[in-house]
Amino acid sequence: MSEQQRQKLRQRLQHGPVIIGDGGMGSQLYQCGAPLDAVFEYLNLIDAKLVNRVHAEYVAAGAELIETNTFGANRLRLESFGLAHKTEEINCAGARLARQAAGDERWVSGSVGPIARQSEQDAELDDALLTELFRQQMQALVDGGVDCFSLETFSRVSDLEIALKVAKELDRPALAQLAYSEGGFSGDGLNVEEVAARLSQLNPAAIGANCGAGPRELLKILRRLAAATELPLSVFPNSGFPEYVNGRHIYLATPDYFAALGQEMVAAGVSLIGGCCGAGPEHITALAAAVAGTAPGLRPTPGSRPTKVESRQQATPAPSTPSETAPKTSSNFLSDWGKRPIITVELDPPKGLDVAPIMAQAQQLSAAGVDAINLAENPLARIRMGNLALAAKMQQQTGTEVIAHVTARDRNLIGLHSELMGAHLLGLRTLLAVTGDPVAVSGEAGASSVFDVNSVGLLELLNAMNQGRTLYGADINGQTEFLLGAAFNPNPKNLSGQLRKLEKKLKAGARFVQTQPIYDVATLQRMVAAVQPFDAPVLVGIMPLVSERNAEFLHNEVPGIQLPEAVRRQMAGKSGEEGRATGLKLALEVVEAGRAAGVGGYYLIPPFGKVELALKLIEAIRLEA
Repeated sequence: MSEQQRQKLRQRLQHGPVIIGDGGMGSQLYQCGAPLDAVFEYLNLIDAKLVNRVHAEYVAAGAELIETNTFGANRLRLESFGLAHKTEEINCAGARLARQAAGDERWVSGSVGPIARQSEQDAELDDALLTELFRQQMQALVDGGVDCFSLETFSRVSDLEIALKVAKELDRPALAQLAYSEGGFSGDGLNVEEVAARLSQLNPAAIGANCGAGPRELLKILRRLAAATELPLSVFPNSGFPEYVNGRHIYLATPDYFAALGQEMVAAGVSLIGGCCGAGPEHITALAAAVAGTAPGLRPTPGSRPTKVESRQQATPAPSTPSETAPKTSSNFLSDWGKRPIITVELDPPKGLDVAPIMAQAQQLSAAGVDAINLAENPLARIRMGNLALAAKMQQQTGTEVIAHVTARDRNLIGLHSELMGAHLLGLRTLLAVTGDPVAVSGEAGASSVFDVNSVGLLELLNAMNQGRTLYGADINGQTEFLLGAAFNPNPKNLSGQLRKLEKKLKAGARFVQTQPIYDVATLQRMVAAVQPFDAPVLVGIMPLVSERNAEFLHNEVPGIQLPEAVRRQMAGKSGEEGRATGLKLALEVVEAGRAAGVGGYYLIPPFGKVELALKLIEAIRLEA
């Protein structure tokens, strides 16, 4: 498109009449027969006829702006399907197919979604890599002939800002749209008004919202945006919530209802309106009949805009001292830190319904005077009893504090919020936030890892709840009182990466640290020196070995555990009583080195539930103290 045509787009956005966009691409491809598990963007290459059919249906419905079928066509996502090498080809083809249907009289917008983090490693993506990924996709769309970009369904403003900068480099207008959470918050905690202020600095062609809970919820967002910015507004709502019927997701909002809400949106000042998930050609037909040729409604004057609006970021300052987010309870298992060695012991929930054996073990540990009992959550991604309910029962019956482990693997963000509020209701106050071993580690066929957040994101969620809000900023009508813990792996030869993660975890709200098992004195001494600047309680992990077979399994198959060669040699050929004695001797050597190094606490992990080994270590630690 020529600069003159791009300018025409900006003029229509600024002055009207309103521009009609198209509807959902993925949901429409699905309705037209594409399998739900298909890589929809790959259809640009393997089923161009189907993609072109959807575009043509939207053109016939009255759409003036046609989006490409490239929402998730970035290299990182395509890599998970073995299609990374086709990134440019898929995006170029998507642009060409949209142009074939749109012709020269309509605008073609390159659809670009956020870079979805597929794993904990992806969660560490830096700005430079994100820029590279966006630039690769967006340059290919420009090469294919798009007129502008639809940067849509972003949750994080920081990611959207990076994509906007790339659009500016490529000299194409950009429509900047977020998918807001309940209450009008972005994924990084900004409210609608703050989003408008941030995005206005980059001067997109329009800002707005798409996807979400449906047109009624987005109408509320739009009215706030209209009062917060003078930029043109765009909106592409879903057609309500989907219902699963006979194997398909059916969106229930009728075209007439969708069009009626569209009229209200235009009256609120929208310059570009289309549809997202579930909004098909029939919805766009009704929408075009209702609003085509209409000028955007008058916007509130700048003087009517709010001068101060509360946000999650304003209300949840980054913690700088343990006292800012520590529980309000009078004491916890760290109350005597620095006065004597603190000892916690880990137990694994049962694989079935019988809790009598683990309750007996917990009573033994409580009688031995442990400061807290750790209760793991589905260790190694294998099915066990839910640890939160068990932790509450165990704490009630023994009177000993229980540190419940919480993984990011097993629940999405909705489930995490709900479960953690329930945990607080049950009286749990101490939690260890961990990412969790991926399901691939286990043999639970058919299960999948969630990982909406990693351990740092989980800590941020918990810290937000301690401040009385969800991760998205919504009020929870009270505050949780969680004491938050984090894990640390001291075993890699180069600790720089682990130390950076630890710094993030402490900044996110962690107030104590438990390490992976340490098996030699040199590793312990190196770890103690490395974590000293953080000034946080660190409990050294001790897991006694019991045999050569046990040692080799841990070294070769368990994430985060590495045994020194000297230790493996000492365990070689050992089993039975001889293996347990050798393993206990090695563990006591680490404990003695810890005493000399001034270690303040230990996190004991008895293998195979052998609590007797933990009791021997507890006795030795108390005697040395």
